Amino acid sequence: MELLNIIRRMALRENLPLREIARQTGMSRNTIRKYLNAGTIEP
Repeated sequence: MELLNIIRRMALRENLPLREIARQTGMSRNTIRKYLNAGTIEP
């Protein structure tokens, strides 16, 4: 679940595009998009 925090930080704070986040994490763009649209926040 730490990966979710990393993805959210890249997208919201660093304003990286989905393609760049996918390249850095090794995940697909669809998965990144799904995580960002879910809106769940870790405690």
